[in-house]
Amino acid sequence: MKKIGFIGAFDKTDYIIYVARLLTLAGKKVILIDSTVNQKAKYIIPAVMPIRSYVTEYQKFDVSVGFYGFGSIEEYLYIDNIENSYDVALIDIDSPEVFANFDMEYADINYFVTSFDMFSLRKGLEAISGLKEITKFKKVLLARDTIKQDNDYLNFLSENLKVMWDDEIICFKPNQMDTNIMIENQRSAILNFKSLSPDYLGNILQITEEIGDKNSNELKKILKSNEKGV
Repeated sequence: MKKIGFIGAFDKTDYIIYVARLLTLAGKKVILIDSTVNQKAKYIIPAVMPIRSYVTEYQKFDVSVGFYGFGSIEEYLYIDNIENSYDVALIDIDSPEVFANFDMEYADINYFVTSFDMFSLRKGLEAISGLKEITKFKKVLLARDTIKQDNDYLNFLSENLKVMWDDEIICFKPNQMDTNIMIENQRSAILNFKSLSPDYLGNILQITEEIGDKNSNELKKILKSNEKGV
């Protein structure tokens, strides 16, 4: 099982849901683990009589809410080893305690997702403040036109942490159209890829390609087939 971290205080739940759905369409068995303080997945993903901690199915992948380590999920699902049950675990994290609980220093990929307001920056970096070993992260940045200046500032804030930043940076700009589509998705409980901006969709394709074993052209074909109901 591949263990993929999405680290930071920035609201990234919808973003991860798109990645989970595309991985599922590509044939992967996926669990999305929302271990954040706000537990946004609890409020936007339908569940029958949700309790404090549970696992539910949504869009053919599983969603875990209220668990802060693999052991508790295994107990809930009555399985011995979660790695034998899923191909990919996507873990949404915003605290150093949960980062440690999931041993994310040994994850296959860790994405650091942030915008550049001070809360997102400082709270996000706090989630990786307890690193004991140098750990590699790839930045996913909600970018402005001054991306170099913002990126330099992030590097400055993190210079005392045991962080090794990947040379490649994934950037996207705020887009009201994407926000509107995500709101409509939440209301209808249906994921709409077709109307996403090319920028946003391109980032989802890139991350999914990095996690899975399909290239972007194959993923685009899978999306087109899904839209046609094939």
